[in-house]
Amino acid sequence: MYAVVKTGGKQYRVAEGDVIKVEKLEAQLGATIELDQVLMVADDESLQLGHPIVEGAKVSAEIVDQDRDRKVLIFKYRRRKRYRRKAGHRQPFTALKIIGITA
Repeated sequence: MYAVVKTGGKQYRVAEGDVIKVEKLEAQLGATIELDQVLMVADDESLQLGHPIVEGAKVSAEIVDQDRDRKVLIFKYRRRKRYRRKAGHRQPFTALKIIGITA
């Protein structure tokens, strides 16, 4: 059984036991949260599509990590003009372990 959930402006395909990185959520490490914006739920024989969300469907997840992602380098350069700018960015994320899917 798998589902498509929306959180942080992005969509993720999740199944039970998966660990996904999502945009930072304000919750404690080890807390259990409910993702209620479920766009699709599917198992072996049936498929439920939402318009836009599936009514009554929820995905339970446990927060396993709150950290910052690897550094992304930004380098601006103009040839022959002596213009160089180097910067870096580390995006905060929350790692979720999917506990269960209820349709």
